[in-house]
Amino acid sequence: MRELSVCRVRTLLHRKALALEGVLQFPATVVTSSVPRPTNLHRRPSGIYYARIHIPTDLVQVIGKKDKWVSLRTNDPEEAKRRLIAVQDEWATTFEDLRRERELTETDFAVAVHEHFSTKVMEGDRERAARPTPDEVMAAFDAAVEKGRKERLGANAFDMINIMTDVEILAGKSRWAADRRTRRLARLRHDLGLGDTRLIEPEVDAFLSGKHVRIVRGSLQYRELCQRLMRAEIQQLEIYAQRDRGDFGAKPTDDIIEAAAEVVERLSAAGTAQLGPARGIMDLFSNYERERVARPESTLQAKRDVQHFVDFLGAGAGPTKMTRAAVRDWKEVLMDYPVRASDTNIFRGLAAREIVALNKTLKEPKPTLAHQTIRRAMGSLNGFCTWLVNNDYLESNPVAGLIPEKAPPTNKRSSLDHEALALLFQSPLFTTARSDQWRHLHEVGNIAVRDHRYWIPWIMLYSGARPGEIAQLYVDDIRLERNIWVMQIVDEEGTGKRVKRGSSRRVVPIHSRLIAMGFLVHVERQRAAGKAQVFPEVEIPKEGQIAAQFSREFNRYLANVGVKKDRRIVAYSLRHTFIDEARKAEHLDDAIAIIVGHETGNSKKTMTSGYGAEQHGTLEWRQRLVESVRYPSLERPPA
Repeated sequence: MRELSVCRVRTLLHRKALALEGVLQFPATVVTSSVPRPTNLHRRPSGIYYARIHIPTDLVQVIGKKDKWVSLRTNDPEEAKRRLIAVQDEWATTFEDLRRERELTETDFAVAVHEHFSTKVMEGDRERAARPTPDEVMAAFDAAVEKGRKERLGANAFDMINIMTDVEILAGKSRWAADRRTRRLARLRHDLGLGDTRLIEPEVDAFLSGKHVRIVRGSLQYRELCQRLMRAEIQQLEIYAQRDRGDFGAKPTDDIIEAAAEVVERLSAAGTAQLGPARGIMDLFSNYERERVARPESTLQAKRDVQHFVDFLGAGAGPTKMTRAAVRDWKEVLMDYPVRASDTNIFRGLAAREIVALNKTLKEPKPTLAHQTIRRAMGSLNGFCTWLVNNDYLESNPVAGLIPEKAPPTNKRSSLDHEALALLFQSPLFTTARSDQWRHLHEVGNIAVRDHRYWIPWIMLYSGARPGEIAQLYVDDIRLERNIWVMQIVDEEGTGKRVKRGSSRRVVPIHSRLIAMGFLVHVERQRAAGKAQVFPEVEIPKEGQIAAQFSREFNRYLANVGVKKDRRIVAYSLRHTFIDEARKAEHLDDAIAIIVGHETGNSKKTMTSGYGAEQHGTLEWRQRLVESVRYPSLERPPA
């Protein structure tokens, strides 16, 4: 009995010690169903139990967080309680190991050298691939000269110097990058000879942090690691210089590189190489992409946003680098990031921080990303990180709480009053213009333009449809149903046709005014010519906005004919005008939403919605709503 008592005392003392360190949070007795659930055992909405491991205060800085969430991979509460004990014991051992300053092994040194050398080589090759070609420099020069000619800047030498700034930056980009590499190579050689490690220390610290290894700064091991990484980078810069001279057969001359490669190869063959995460971030995104249910263009945009974050993290980054600090730093960069930087020659090949820094030095800095664009990019990353958490690749979502708040609308679109409608639809595009080129459409002439540029505004005004929805119509989408001519707005695989959301799929009666103007005649003319589209001149891209050029050019046209009085007047104003006129005809918003493709309470899935084939509102009811919209100022014989 005495021996049994001693064992029990030892057990209780051990558990109490762990509890004081913050590891254990519940009584040391055996957990049964009658005992309340431990405070660090939590059930997620998915039903899976997680253990919350509280990180001891002295190790928070090492691990980078105050607690960790570990999946217990069970939805059985009793089994979860049993597994919790094993997980906590495992972490208690981990904490003890972390408290010991471990010595770096030769394997650690080899992995560090190989990672640093390989990463720098990849970064160098990427910079070389992004260098502007002579043709691109000449094209930029010609564009600058043409801009100077159009703006009549030739007489002012200073204006021409300013306009050539971007060309000079582009032309000198490779030379300046080479100068930076030359200076860094000379500095590394000089410092290595003196034993000065300050230049490389940030990268050494990043490596040690990523491997959760603590060694004393300034110790012999720390300085040894610094010097080895300096030698690795010197080799990379020397090889880079030889490649710049066309010699791609150059090999490292320092034995440290070959020796590190042999160690890593041996470890990889044994399956124990510690070269970062087993799965890259974009590899995991491919799995996320396959599971994601969204429009293709939406998924592609999300992929671009996540790729930008991955590029920001740097080559070889894995999920463990996706920390809150990294997301916060990325957000700060996005706040100053120039629009369409990837399409701007002077920014090609530069890292995100370098792009931001260069843009700030320009005489005329490029405009930066809009607030909603930053929210969209971070929202893309947030959705991906949620998936990573749900699939146990991350313990918590690093984006949560960091997305900027939604800004109130600053450019609400306005409807057009009857005076503006009369001015617009009596202008040259809708009568006769000087030519069929956008730049001349606002000028009076004798050319009658009757393609999509003529019809889209009229159809928007009498249906409330979006420009892209109208531009993508096929002749088969225009048909007679129960003696009512309708247009069917749908998404259809293989055609490129798409809709904004599920509620946007709809059947809209064609207004009698459009029929009187000859819209059905136009459709039949395309059918007789063997055309699939109602507007065959409009290309339906695989991604992005349909009829994007129309929207841009029509907004300019509104300004040219005097209709656009402020920024709120745009092409979509015609859609707003239809909605306002339907309201004046005493229709409620939920009814109007069915016609224009907005979500309403009726759009939600219900048991009843799964029965029958008819959409909300009979066809006859829809026709009455559409026909109730009238514009007295436009009721005149068609041109």
